Amino acid sequence: MSLNRRTFLRSSLFAAAGCMAPVQNGKVITVNGPVSPEKMGITLVHEHILVDFAGADRSFPGRYDRQQVIDHVLPHLRSLRSKGCRTLVDCTPNYLGRDVRLLQQLSAQSDLHIITNTGWYGAAKEKFIPSKIKQLSSEQIAAEWINEARKGIDGTGIRPGFMKIGVDDHPFSENIIKILEAAAITYKSTGLPIGVHTSNGGIPAMEEMKMLQSKNVPLSSWIWIHAQNEKDLSMQIEAAKKGAWISFDNISGDNLEENLERLKKMKASGLLGQVIISHDAGWYDVVDPSKKFRDYTTIFDQFIPYLKKNNFSTQDVEQLLVKNPARVFTVKS
Repeated sequence: MSLNRRTFLRSSLFAAAGCMAPVQNGKVITVNGPVSPEKMGITLVHEHILVDFAGADRSFPGRYDRQQVIDHVLPHLRSLRSKGCRTLVDCTPNYLGRDVRLLQQLSAQSDLHIITNTGWYGAAKEKFIPSKIKQLSSEQIAAEWINEARKGIDGTGIRPGFMKIGVDDHPFSENIIKILEAAAITYKSTGLPIGVHTSNGGIPAMEEMKMLQSKNVPLSSWIWIHAQNEKDLSMQIEAAKKGAWISFDNISGDNLEENLERLKKMKASGLLGQVIISHDAGWYDVVDPSKKFRDYTTIFDQFIPYLKKNNFSTQDVEQLLVKNPARVFTVKS
């Protein structure tokens, strides 16, 4: 291969497609089993394939036709794969539409690694927490999540690769405290990273951080999901300096400039190595199947070129989409 050809490939939009993360100890747990971190390739860390907003006690896979969902979603996943993406992290939690059999089928047919989760989602005014939480302790909740991590979800043998929980605002309710405590207990037993949907900005995130630290959970295992909801980046910078993961996961064609500015500030602070990015796109809506499905390709078609026009290097892009996700989702225990 000529030098010019190498230079072209290295500088192209998809230069990271053949790039692998540095070798690390541990495994990334996908719906088709564990893989080594360097096999993740380009990764979208926060997307959704299917959601069911009916509520915790009414959501279950039988509410929809799985093949109909596959027919609807598979072209979008194949389009994403054609862009060079190798791994998609599905952030739909239990009681909000998580269907691991569906994810496994889609993974096989799209040639994408897909990562699913354990945990309960306490945002949206706790609509998606099962009513049984009232009778359970944090330890009992954690026991359910640990069982999923060790034996698989719903008898499938499909294991989660991270925890997805959620909070709205602070002060936290008794249920939210239980969920956060259960996450800490589960982490100590499984090593699964903890992704926390944080609806209302920096104050709840700072309280999550304090609580997890008080339970001896390293912040390198905490993902501040929807960190863009806090407009003052000083909190994200503080958290990242302590080792937390900052997820800017709302990227669309309508907010390229504001996400560019966030990344510029994180880079200027020397913290690009603690940032992950995604769309929060999809999804097949069980309640309203006619709802438009949002593609997963804006980062590839618009945001990467925009970053490169604004002095972000190919190495910076690889940091955000290859190296950082591999570090986040590597489970060491």
